[in-house]
Amino acid sequence: MQTTIFNPAFDIALPDAVTSPLVLNSPHSGRVYPEAFLAQSKLDPMTLRRSEDAFVDNLFQDCVTLGVPLMRAHFPRAWLDVNREPFELDPRMFDGRLPAFANTRSLRVAGGLGTIPRIVGEAQEIYARRLPVEEASQRIDEVYKPYHRTLRGLTSQAFKTFGMSVLIDCHSMPSSAFAGRQGDKFKSDFVLGDRYGASAAPQLVDAAEETLRQCGYQVQRNRPYAGGFITESYGNPAAHSHALQIEIRRDLYMDERLLQPSERFATLAADLRRTIAAIADTAAGMIAPKRLAAE
Repeated sequence: MQTTIFNPAFDIALPDAVTSPLVLNSPHSGRVYPEAFLAQSKLDPMTLRRSEDAFVDNLFQDCVTLGVPLMRAHFPRAWLDVNREPFELDPRMFDGRLPAFANTRSLRVAGGLGTIPRIVGEAQEIYARRLPVEEASQRIDEVYKPYHRTLRGLTSQAFKTFGMSVLIDCHSMPSSAFAGRQGDKFKSDFVLGDRYGASAAPQLVDAAEETLRQCGYQVQRNRPYAGGFITESYGNPAAHSHALQIEIRRDLYMDERLLQPSERFATLAADLRRTIAAIADTAAGMIAPKRLAAE
């Protein structure tokens, strides 16, 4: 996808041959910050980067060798969040009238985290002044909509080829996500989000959890992240379309203050490859009975 700002706005790492119904997606790891955006913001570039799922695309890169495509954003989440509804917008951010169909009252908008975010980090306001409403529409038309058309194309092709699709939405979470919770009961290295069972078959989530636990990680489901717009929109197990969100605690693989990969990066990447392989094997086992039944 090419725009006047990004070249490209996102891309797809394709394997030599697609051999699995899995599709990996990294929508928040973009780290190209346009000069015009930086000029609009009252925050420095390092502060803006606090909202990134930094290096998550790199963590999953080697999984492509398993026969799985990886889609990744180059635009930053602070500029546009594709894990939201297309017009989940805060009217206080814009000069001009938003479309009547815009969702201006969601909890995410109220929290400053709409399609065009208002804040990053600890409620730090991004913009020095209001944006023209036309700019919001342009970002959505030129990047958001093509992104989802492309992602939907990947999952549709997986379904056409294998009779099912499994979207793995790849994210990271700050280590502070568990701050204030009593003891270590809620602290986790990974959070698997399946919308409380609504977006993915349980055996797929089981495969991910069991493999991660075998690798020595603490894993929780749906708390505090059950999955966002992408997981909800692309997951429909009854129709053999599955979506699972994986959240990785950032201090497992990077220095959160300096935003630099740590010495544990390679180990985590290898463990993630093992986890994706386990999900792919489970999906293959789900495909076989369906094909036999059709013969």
